[in-house]
Amino acid sequence: MMYSIIDKNEALLKQLESYLDLHQKLNDSISGETIGWHMAHSCMVINTITNAIVHSNPAKAKPVFSASFYWLLLTKHIPRGKAKAPNIVIPGKTITKTEIVTQLELAKANLQTLASTQKQKYFTHPIFGDLNVPKTLRFFIVHTNHHLKIIRDI
Repeated sequence: MMYSIIDKNEALLKQLESYLDLHQKLNDSISGETIGWHMAHSCMVINTITNAIVHSNPAKAKPVFSASFYWLLLTKHIPRGKAKAPNIVIPGKTITKTEIVTQLELAKANLQTLASTQKQKYFTHPIFGDLNVPKTLRFFIVHTNHHLKIIRDI
């Protein structure tokens, strides 16, 4: 069965959700952050970027070829510890189960929003430049998988 890119993202959110009861678990040898932090961060990325996309003007997009973006899609790998997330998507140190559930529910709703959003709308990634909706959804898959790998290792 072929899954759409939205379905793949939703499946990854379900995987994140399966770790909810372990949200306070920490393993400093893997990450300085808890499982809950990684869950919240993954959702905050989806939620913050969706907001930027919804409010973007596609006429102002400046898409450029980004070899690093295509390398990311090809390898489906983000190296650990190589990039720092922007402050807007960094959760606080203490994250409650309720906050994570709220972020997860919003992320699920935002995926549905993107499913019906004009494909040329975009957000500007600090490394990859302007990414339209389809490219953003592919980025979400790689990014969420990155944090799921860290969560599994914790």
